[in-house]
Amino acid sequence: MAHDFLPEFRPGWVWLAGAGPGDPALLTLGVHDALRQADVVVHDALVGGDILRFARPGAVLEYAGKRGGRPSCRQADITTRLIDLARAGKRVLRLKGGDPFMFGRGGEEAQALAGAGIPFRVLPGVTAGIGGLAYGGVPVTHRDFNSAVTFVTGHDAGGEVPDALDWAAIARGAPVIVVYMGLGKIGVIAERLIAGGRPAGEPVAIVADASLPSQRVVETTLADAARAVAEAGIGAPALIVVGEVVRLRRELDWLGRYVVPASPEEAERRRA
Repeated sequence: MAHDFLPEFRPGWVWLAGAGPGDPALLTLGVHDALRQADVVVHDALVGGDILRFARPGAVLEYAGKRGGRPSCRQADITTRLIDLARAGKRVLRLKGGDPFMFGRGGEEAQALAGAGIPFRVLPGVTAGIGGLAYGGVPVTHRDFNSAVTFVTGHDAGGEVPDALDWAAIARGAPVIVVYMGLGKIGVIAERLIAGGRPAGEPVAIVADASLPSQRVVETTLADAARAVAEAGIGAPALIVVGEVVRLRRELDWLGRYVVPASPEEAERRRA
């Protein structure tokens, strides 16, 4: 059913939208409506089938995923495809995991669209660094622990830990640090933060497949982070959060405590 407070998706437009961290329940109403109107959905690797099923019957679904260390679509090719589809009169939904403007290259795509004279709209999504951590039982802010949080990317265009970042300043200035796309370099990141003054025993949580049924959370410390990840065998996509707010997870792990089925033994351990 159409709602008159939602915008009309006009032919020749591109909508840059965020699908959230994975759970379809975290789709915004605007993005859900866009899926019901779009002629073509150009989606990233992190947008799952449970979300794509909301696309209208007859819509074309085009995969344009980019994953580190795997064969991926070139950004230039993706942008060109968006422009070509819009010029062909299609209603084009560019759907990304999380939020398109949070380490999602949405800003670059919007610039290219603007330069090509293609009208576009941005539909923000729930970014994994907030919503995904909430599913892991970790609040990114808490009055008793922090009044600031810093979001960083764990790798640069070449796949390495960004040297342009002042890791010592981040270590000193941010009570809570959230690292996107840093799992493969977690040892180097931990070393740089410790060298910048963070305690080696500071709590760290790694949340993999945030908000999905396959979600896993590893709690550790900065000094042990690389070893803990290797022993747990978790893989990307994963978020890293550093800070005292991680200690709240014992109380706030609502997903593990109340939602995910557990054996009687596990349920008792969670209540302890």
